[in-house]
Amino acid sequence: MTDQSQAPESATRRVRAALMHKVCGDQEMFALGASIARVVEMASSEDHGTHDLAYYVVSDPALTQRILRLSNTIQYRTVGGTPVTTISRAISLLGFDNVRTTALAMLLVDALDSSEHAGSVRLELEAALCASLVGRELARHSAFQGAEEAAICALFKNLGPLLVASHEHERYREIGALVAAGKHTVGQASQMILGASYDTLAQAVLTEWKLPDPIVRAQASLGPGPVRVAASRGEWMRQVAAFSLDLARLLACTHEPSGSPEALALQARYGEALELDRIRMDALMAAVQDSMRGLLESMEMQPAPKSAPQDPGRGLPNVLLLATLDAGEDEQEGSYPSGKPKNARDLLLAGVQDVTQLRASGSKVNDVVLAVLETLHGALGFRFATVCLKDARSGKYRARLALGADSARLQAGFAFPVLPTRDLFHLAMENNADLMISDATSSKIRDLLPEWHRDLLPDARSFIVLPLVVGKVQLGLFYGDRTTDAPEGVPPDETALIKALKGQVLAALAP
Repeated sequence: MTDQSQAPESATRRVRAALMHKVCGDQEMFALGASIARVVEMASSEDHGTHDLAYYVVSDPALTQRILRLSNTIQYRTVGGTPVTTISRAISLLGFDNVRTTALAMLLVDALDSSEHAGSVRLELEAALCASLVGRELARHSAFQGAEEAAICALFKNLGPLLVASHEHERYREIGALVAAGKHTVGQASQMILGASYDTLAQAVLTEWKLPDPIVRAQASLGPGPVRVAASRGEWMRQVAAFSLDLARLLACTHEPSGSPEALALQARYGEALELDRIRMDALMAAVQDSMRGLLESMEMQPAPKSAPQDPGRGLPNVLLLATLDAGEDEQEGSYPSGKPKNARDLLLAGVQDVTQLRASGSKVNDVVLAVLETLHGALGFRFATVCLKDARSGKYRARLALGADSARLQAGFAFPVLPTRDLFHLAMENNADLMISDATSSKIRDLLPEWHRDLLPDARSFIVLPLVVGKVQLGLFYGDRTTDAPEGVPPDETALIKALKGQVLAALAP
């Protein structure tokens, strides 16, 4: 007699193949995988790791706002209450690995927000976010080299349920119903319905996304019973990933987790392997809950109501309460027609404070330069902003960093010969003169614009040029423009702050 609860093998193969095609073939999911792989491969040990991460974050305005919100929550607020306004300083304050994992979590939230199945997706998103925080806390006390990667492993441990809830919600409900009946584990139920367990699905997707093998292998299921002390970093990360998701599930459904039967059961299973006694377990749960509140606050997500463990496909809220972060809306209401914020002075002052603290903390020159560029771009409302430095090999000044609309294309084209000519850019550097051009269409200004600039940026109507000159050595310049005139100009107090920002860069560049 055939067990009616078992799906035919051919049917499960079809479900598995269709799901993989939907998840890995969908253009948006492909883009998500590419973004995740790019962030994961940024290594903090490399010279450019921190700079690359900061540059990646500031290229996404919504992600920038969320990271800044997180760095200004109570948990991370600096002594004296000085607000953090640049990503470079946020990384200095929060730590590279914290920002990297948070950025990955926010990529998942943005890509998998589903209005149709919002409740289920919200449940699984919060579990993934919370698991990453558990992994981060455990990594802090680990003797393994590169233990911070455990937070990323833990984040993706819930990728299977998250993808199925988003892309195959009926299958998600069927799996939940089997688990709720009490006769199947989550692994068994997902294997029956999908033809692959949630963990196997996560491994397959992460492999398609070309994530490093240690992260993929860490998604493998653990056997039943007490977990033994790991003999390798890879085995330890696998244990951390499993425990992190189990604890995240517990925290999501228990008002008072400390000393609860579920918490004691988790301690009995993982305590020896992860060195968790009752005191450390309670401290871990308290730290994670505190961090989770800050993370949800930074993303403007309301915590889901706690309830007893149940079928994840039933009794869930119908709306995913993810507030959209329209970073420009409030600023635009307080902006000039040119796009320049009316509170430019305050934004510039906050940027000066950020950059000063970055230099005091010993940050690298690239981080200081990026923080200044970020401040100028946001505080002055530029469409495009770049820093252009001398390239001795090519004999040209070339854009090294760029922010704003179409920045990749514009950065590639923003280059001009070192050999001086009587154009606006060379004259600014020769005379070390900071230029604020409010109307670039005037005949006298247009006569001084080089052909390469007119071709690359024909719609630039107002811009600034800030030469970087040390002694008599011309190193390059900052440039920022708008597509509208800027008759409001730059008052003396803002000019002083802009010069202070430039001075910090010159001090960092000086031999």
